[in-house]
Amino acid sequence: MTTPHRTGTLVVPGATLHFETLGSGPVLLLIPGGAGDAGLYAGMAPELATRYTVVSYDPRGLSRSPLDGPAEAPRTDEQVAVWSDDAHRLLDLLAPDEEAVVLGCSSGAVVAVELLARHPERLRRVVAHEPPLLELLEDPAPHRALFAEVREILHTEGADAAMTRLGEGLADGSAGRAPARPTELPPEIREMAVRMHANLPVFLGRVLCPFSSTLPDLAALRPLARKLVPAAGRDSRRQLPLYGPAARLAELLGSGFVEFPGGHLGAVESPKEFADHLLTVLA
Repeated sequence: MTTPHRTGTLVVPGATLHFETLGSGPVLLLIPGGAGDAGLYAGMAPELATRYTVVSYDPRGLSRSPLDGPAEAPRTDEQVAVWSDDAHRLLDLLAPDEEAVVLGCSSGAVVAVELLARHPERLRRVVAHEPPLLELLEDPAPHRALFAEVREILHTEGADAAMTRLGEGLADGSAGRAPARPTELPPEIREMAVRMHANLPVFLGRVLCPFSSTLPDLAALRPLARKLVPAAGRDSRRQLPLYGPAARLAELLGSGFVEFPGGHLGAVESPKEFADHLLTVLA
């Protein structure tokens, strides 16, 4: 029988994190990306909870994880190292005496890679699904320009216009304009949509550019290649800033590269298939 769903909070420097757990067994930490929070993984958590204690959370400044002090004040919260520290503290709380496994998606995958580089002794395996690590690409400049343009549109035209531009720029893997393809949220997380929409200014304005410009510590990661699984969705093959960094990371580290069902939002759009594939990879 699956352990009931539980929620909790963890006070960390500068914020209070909301987290959720489901299931029993070894800890599987799910790090959300983009404007997502713990609800991003609601569709696949029950499947994963048959084998793991599934832990998901709202990153600092998003949804139910408020920052200390006014959000508009100058701060260092939107740094990969800070978010990695948050994940590490969650593991210390929930899996103090064991190695955990981790899945990070999108900007959450950037955090997961950083977590492995800095705290490898705490982790058995890390799956990094489509980390937008643009600096690993042969020519990151057009993609950096796209993300910077999206941030500027956020400030001048608002979050909806910025998301439209981001969708256009990613639609064919280039920074050229192309029709955006709307994503229909499944019933399991549709109720989270309002919360995630409210998170867009933080993601687009303060996370997208700094996280995507991060250069992972390849020297630290090379000896850990057996623990890292760079991954991308089959439907993302033409989206170079999403698919390309994971493939390049696998090449640089000599680790295996894995394709998952769906695209960048495979964990949301195809949760059962994504969860089944994740369980196979982790096994």
